Amino acid sequence: MVVRRPPGRRAQILAVAADRFHRSGYHQVSMTEVAAGVGITAPALYRHFRGKPELLDRAVRLGLDALADGLRAAGATADLGAALAAVAVGHRPLGTLVQRDARLLPPARRAALRRELRADVAAMTAVLRAERPELPEPDVELLCWSALSACAGLSYQSAAPQPRRAEAVLREVVAAVLAVAFDGAGSGSGEGAAPAAVPGRQPRREELLAAAVRLFHERGFDNVSTDQLGAAVGISGPSVYRHFDSKAQLLAASLVRSRERLWHEVEGAISAAAGPEEALAAGLAAYVGFARRNGDYLGAMLSETERLAPPDRRVAVDFRRDFLRTWVGLLRRVRPEYDAAEARIRVHALFALVNDGVRNRPHSARPDLGDCLLRLARAVLGVS
Repeated sequence: MVVRRPPGRRAQILAVAADRFHRSGYHQVSMTEVAAGVGITAPALYRHFRGKPELLDRAVRLGLDALADGLRAAGATADLGAALAAVAVGHRPLGTLVQRDARLLPPARRAALRRELRADVAAMTAVLRAERPELPEPDVELLCWSALSACAGLSYQSAAPQPRRAEAVLREVVAAVLAVAFDGAGSGSGEGAAPAAVPGRQPRREELLAAAVRLFHERGFDNVSTDQLGAAVGISGPSVYRHFDSKAQLLAASLVRSRERLWHEVEGAISAAAGPEEALAAGLAAYVGFARRNGDYLGAMLSETERLAPPDRRVAVDFRRDFLRTWVGLLRRVRPEYDAAEARIRVHALFALVNDGVRNRPHSARPDLGDCLLRLARAVLGVS
């Protein structure tokens, strides 16, 4: 007797794998767990996919193919917004998979992924350039990358919002981002500019914390050895253990230190403001300034939180929720017509746009980046 596989089995496997990777992180998910989510055995899963790398690759490609199809049919900026919003909602794990997990793919596939993303942005820039021919090419590209990042922010919401509502809000966000003008950016007060580093040698423990955040962000926790950590601060690998009991403890401590600085700077700016509008403006300036100085932390927070021990991971997740709740509450005081769902979508879009903006070259090297990000942030929140 011939046993026939159910139609769409590969698509079902990819959907389950994408959801598991999205929720738990690539390293935390086994092929057995994916198979159980589909209702098949692990050997049966291997008849469809050779292993986790291929599963991740195919899951990312599925979302990017949908994005390319939508952008290919776009003839106006409104179409761009519709395409980006539809993919953000219909392939919600895609943002997390691309920004956090895709760096774990083999080098050839990572390079192909970058080419696909650049092709998507090129399709967007052609549409935007036709509607705004006065814009310089770097501005057009920054706007398009920012719109893409803002929509990817939906991937980081812990609970999926109502699909039609989320699409409507994201279409508004994309339209606002693509309408931003950078004329005169950098010529004003310089809000959000990254201050110069404070001179002087830091204690060895502080040097290790800074080096760890940078290396974990650049290479991933599993690809950084204690020898590399020690070499980054001029000591031997075993000497790292004079300061931290394990590499995992060093990761946890580096993220804790960065969170403390983020909260001190942003909450301090918000608390010192006279009213909601002033507090939101001060908070945005503080967050952009922090992000420009601490892009490594933002990257490590995004990619390595799942590598923390469970107690440390819970603390990190609780901090994110509290930080988000602060911003959602503040935004709703400034824009009371937003309900909680819309405010969350916009705040997540803000964080994704800024976090990507300070790390994605060549735009991260713009001398006016601070002012550009502030204008984009205000557009995303609808307070420009």
